[in-house]
Amino acid sequence: MRFVALLRGINVGGHKRVPMAELRGLCAELGWTNVASYIQSGNLVFDATGKAAVLEGTLEAALAERFGFEITTLVRSARALRALPATNPFTEAASESPKFVMLLLAKAALDKRAAAELAPLARAGEEVVQVPGALWLHLPNGAARSKWSPTVLDRCAGSPATTRNWNTLSKLIELL
Repeated sequence: MRFVALLRGINVGGHKRVPMAELRGLCAELGWTNVASYIQSGNLVFDATGKAAVLEGTLEAALAERFGFEITTLVRSARALRALPATNPFTEAASESPKFVMLLLAKAALDKRAAAELAPLARAGEEVVQVPGALWLHLPNGAARSKWSPTVLDRCAGSPATTRNWNTLSKLIELL
């Protein structure tokens, strides 16, 4: 079965350095096949047997052993990831400025009030919409200028979360 793994917070500002070739090799050592990575920020597609949650735990443990630090990892089936673009409420913004439309996925089930908690912190045209299992964020001025920091997103989501912009999501689906 085909899966995607999203590693959070690697290769940012020289912290938690994980070379993609080494990451692909580690996945091969786990017995996963057809492993491909996309850009340096921790996006993998691969074939494996098992449940996403089990693969997620396996990869996190292997990463900690190999690199010596914890890396929050989310694994989703190809089917689950492919379903998400149809839920995007910001399709016009995604076609005009794809790097400003973000998909947020949380490690655990998304808190039912995540969007309601984030909305009051919106500024300068920022928007958030909650769909089953994800949040869509429109950040017209970019993530760096937003009050929706990773800490705030985690708190509102109810567990560690990671985001990918429309360009990255589209490329991952293409790789699947």
